[in-house]
Amino acid sequence: MTAEREQFAPGELAVVLSHYDLGVIDSAKEFTRGSRKSPKLLLRAADRRRYLLKRRAAGRDDPFKVAFAHALLTHLHQRRFPVPALLGTREDQNSMLQFDGRTYELFEYVEGSRYDASLEQTAHAGKTLARFHRAVADFATEWVPPAGGYHDSHLVRHGLNAIPSTASSHDSVIGHEAELLALTQDLHERYDAAADHVNRAGYADWLRTIIHGDWHPGNMLFRNDRVAAVLDLDAAKYQPAVLDVANGMLQFSILRGRTAPSEWPEFFDETRMRRFLLGYLSRRPLEPAQRTIIPQLMVESMIAESVMPIAVTGSFGWLPGFGVLQMVQRKILWLAEAMPHVRTWLLD
Repeated sequence: MTAEREQFAPGELAVVLSHYDLGVIDSAKEFTRGSRKSPKLLLRAADRRRYLLKRRAAGRDDPFKVAFAHALLTHLHQRRFPVPALLGTREDQNSMLQFDGRTYELFEYVEGSRYDASLEQTAHAGKTLARFHRAVADFATEWVPPAGGYHDSHLVRHGLNAIPSTASSHDSVIGHEAELLALTQDLHERYDAAADHVNRAGYADWLRTIIHGDWHPGNMLFRNDRVAAVLDLDAAKYQPAVLDVANGMLQFSILRGRTAPSEWPEFFDETRMRRFLLGYLSRRPLEPAQRTIIPQLMVESMIAESVMPIAVTGSFGWLPGFGVLQMVQRKILWLAEAMPHVRTWLLD
């Protein structure tokens, strides 16, 4: 069952808005994109300006992590990178309002549409990622970014070990417990092998920079085939830039379906995968040694993204965790078969 979307209470909204200098608000409409645990309102002021008010979800409201994300957002905005502008409070221009144990943010609203899977938008997403990496080259802040990442993570391995227990009560698993155990063991071995390959390629010596950490279509708005806004900097951290590139190639080429995961195609859209990379390389170079290990990083990213929520809830959103992991395994097998061919154009 889908969880109900949290909403602002009338009294809560009145108090929060009293801390901002927006003038008369003509309308406030629920904004339903994003996490159901983080209520958002689209506000329209009398001067026709629009704003997005957001209450951070519990667990994503650590003030130090929010402060880091806001410092990065402000830096990017000053560099004219396409991110929403943060508005400060009336009292002290603080970008983070804390009230009654909750954390609020107010942004200028950016008009845009969702990713349409075109090659033009795919290429511009790659170019925009390169622009992001250039824009953060001189970023400095007292706040410490979140730790971790999808590469060689003990949390991912712990999650794989936990899944046979957390997903065992789901209807799709009953009678297939041994299959689930074998599946998680196989994914564990593939994750270890991919991580080892990346480490042997020199990962420890590669330059660290700020990466976005979650570069996928859902975190972007598009307008006229160009990225109009990049959203959600909560996963930003210090890592080699190639981790963003590999995850972007994965996210912009993966093919999903509207039906059960068992019916999703096992292959990727290789044309979009390549177009994303070419977009990135047209704006920023990437060492050959890093390009060659992108398929292994894609394997790590795909496993990590699916494992973490399934390890906690047994499901991936509304999808049964067992079916999602089977789909991930099929896609990894396809990627393994295509790897020699993919490596050829990775070095073109």
